[in-house]
Amino acid sequence: MTISDVAATVRNGRPEHIGEHLRYWRRRRHLSQLDLASEADVSARHLSFLETGRATPSRDMVMRLAERLDVPLRERNAMLVAAGFAPVFPQRSLDHPSLGAARGAIDRILKGHEPNPAVAIDRHWNLVAANAMVGELLTDVAPDLLAPPVNVLRLSFHPEGLAPRTVNLAEWCFHLLDRLYRQWEAVADPVLLELYRELKTYPVPARQRPLPRGEVAIPFKLRHGEAELSFISTTMVFGTPLDVTLAELAIEAFFPADEATSSRLQDMAARRK
Repeated sequence: MTISDVAATVRNGRPEHIGEHLRYWRRRRHLSQLDLASEADVSARHLSFLETGRATPSRDMVMRLAERLDVPLRERNAMLVAAGFAPVFPQRSLDHPSLGAARGAIDRILKGHEPNPAVAIDRHWNLVAANAMVGELLTDVAPDLLAPPVNVLRLSFHPEGLAPRTVNLAEWCFHLLDRLYRQWEAVADPVLLELYRELKTYPVPARQRPLPRGEVAIPFKLRHGEAELSFISTTMVFGTPLDVTLAELAIEAFFPADEATSSRLQDMAARRK
């Protein structure tokens, strides 16, 4: 499914009937009715009846098909409502007492990752939390970009954000755009589509080909004063979440890609004490 296809879907509204939801997600996953029926252990005839409205699925059937289609928890709730059932997966603030253990884990990861920078972001790449080292790298960013909600992708691409100091801007932004596109393909969130379109408007130079030899991953190279910091990054998510907020949260942790960066970060952290 292309961006134009999803743009049309957004304009025309989201699916309403449970059958439309099933067909929508089945097609996004590039599955035939026979493929999905086989994976969900139901007959292709019955699945066809569900999609056309000639049969009504049970709550368990909705949950089974949604799981096989790897539908995000937020959209599984929408499917249940469309089928006439109550939502199953709660969506609570990270400050809610029931998510205390999760919030504590996030805080410990961010703090424990210092002196290396790390952030927690929501499904739209808005900043949820960050450790102290992140602020050290944002000292010359335009204040408007740091007003909540701070979008870390906009911060990376914007001419008044990190873009002027990003040494390998073309390669890094290409990586981020590719990742955002794949995320949008997986979850079909129209806000991600709009963010993708916005980021494409920022002045980013053409990517060089081929990528530099000897790199094990595309680094994030950032000028900081007279130094050039180089990072590799990893993404962490919670396993088996049952809360929508938790399912949509990710932690981006950056590690020094060379000894010079490691030493510089340690010096920066020491000066903060």
